Formats: sequence, C-alpha cells, structure tokens
Amino acid sequence: MREALFVKQNSEKWKGYETLQTDNPDELAHRFIDITNDLAYSKTFYPKSKTTAYLNGIASVLHQAIYKNKKEEKGRFSKFWKYELPMLFYIHRRQLLYSLIFFVISAAIGVLSAKYDDSFLRMFFGDDYINMTNENIAKGDPFGVYKQQGEIMMFIQIASNNVFVMLMMFVTGVFISIGPVFYLLRTGIMIGAFEYFFYSKGLGTQSILVIWIHGTLEILSAVIAGGAGLILGNGILFPKTLSRMAAFKNSAKDASKIAMGIIPIILLAAFFESFVTRHTEMPIWLSLSILIGSFIFMVGYVIIYPARLFKRTQKNI
Repeated sequence: MREALFVKQNSEKWKGYETLQTDNPDELAHRFIDITNDLAYSKTFYPKSKTTAYLNGIASVLHQAIYKNKKEEKGRFSKFWKYELPMLFYIHRRQLLYSLIFFVISAAIGVLSAKYDDSFLRMFFGDDYINMTNENIAKGDPFGVYKQQGEIMMFIQIASNNVFVMLMMFVTGVFISIGPVFYLLRTGIMIGAFEYFFYSKGLGTQSILVIWIHGTLEILSAVIAGGAGLILGNGILFPKTLSRMAAFKNSAKDASKIAMGIIPIILLAAFFESFVTRHTEMPIWLSLSILIGSFIFMVGYVIIYPARLFKRTQKNI
C-alpha cells in the first residue's frame, strides 16, 4: 500500500486518538494496541517517513496515559505475568534480539580465545579455579565445585550475586547502552571459554548435562537483562519525536518492569544450581528433562506466547 493511501485511510482515526481524551482504561488499551499495530506497519514499509514519526509520538502519549497514575486492581499481580510482561517482551523484541546477538558473538570470542591461547583461561578465571578444576577432573569428579558448600548458603550467595549482576546489566544501560554491552561481552566470553575448557578435556557433553541444568535459565535471563539495559539506553539515544527526558522515562519504565520481571527466573536458576546441579550422578533423562524444559519455558514465555498474545489482541480490535 502506498503511504498516501495508508494515511488517507487512517488519518481521521489518528486525529481522534490524538484529540479526543478518555480515562476509560479499556478504550486506552484499545487505542494503544491499534496505534502500535499501525506503527509497526509504518515502520516496516515507511521506516524514515514523517508518518512513522507521527505515529510513534501518538503511541508514546497513549503509553504514558495508560500507566500514569494507574490504580491497582484485583489480579494486578497475575495480569503482570500473564499479559503486561509478555507484551513488553514483544514490543521490545528487537532489543532482546540484539542482546542475544551480542552474547553469542561474545561466547564465540571466548571459545576462540581459550582454544588459541593456553594462558587465557588462567588469566580470566585465575590459577586457583583452574587448578582446583583440574584436580577434580583427576579425581573423577570434574564438577565437584558444586558440592563444596551447603545448599542453603550456596543458594543465598548465588541468588544475591546473580540478581546484583542482572540489575547492573540493566541499570548501566543509562550510559548510552555501553554498560549492558560490556556485561554481555564479559558473560559471553566467560561462558564460551568455560565450555571450551571442559570440551578440551573430553567433557563437553557431560558439562552440558550438568552445568546447563541451571545455566539455561541463568544465561537466558542475563540476555533479557542485557536487553532491558539496551531498552533503557535507547530512550536516551533515540528519543524520536519525544523530548529526550520523556523518551528516557518511557524506556526506563518498560526496562524496569522487564528487569524486575525476570528476578523469579534468576532465583529459580540459583535454586537449581544450589540444590540440583550438585547431583552430577543423576540419570541423563532427568538432566535432559530439566534442561529442555527450562529452554522450552524461556522460548515459550519470551518469544512464542508474546507473539500469540499480540495477534490475539489484534483480532479482538
């Protein structure tokens, strides 16, 4: 469809959304979903046009109207997990994808660095950790590090550390997205080098069956936290039709909800690492069930369900 025809067909509706005020939450939600649908179409076919900029401005105003002074209602907590958070995943899917790309590239760097530089692992993890792991491998218990501490104390330490790191990945997005990229780079290199270390010892498959019991949730949560940081930085870097401060407030609100929303997943990953990963002798089928189940949950909740939810809301308009 030509842009002129697209504008002609929808201009009256857009003007109505822009000028006719309403406090009805259902009407505001309807307008927001409708305008974001038009915005997505405009971004696809006329990405640099004034129409796209105009629609982005209306969408931002409606977004503020929905969340400003919003009264808490019954079932608000469940609605956040069922509708609001998944919709934020969908709306900001591009930043989440960028975060995943940064992580994958970083992991590849970690693998190559460990492969072609024998000193890289010791420089990155320290001599003590590498020596300890080599001793555990010699004893026939390569993942004995997960058994050295009591479950409860280990859970408290891991959970607090991981929540802190994830929040740092998000908060440092305020530095024009440099912070999240740095943390993604660091985390990706660490994971890539770590996995290559066990692979080089002939323990690649076993490391996946053990470490990724908790690593699936933990690493994918890190990718989402990095994406939240990129969302925060985008509000400063790309304000579009809004003032930089207004754009930053909008992005900060969405990014904060995403960052807070993944904390239960981070805690679940810490639970697996503290109470489950230590059982390295568990049957392969059980290990695979936890690993694959975690992966299916993350892909389903962050990618598939949000896309279906968005399509369903479009059909109800």
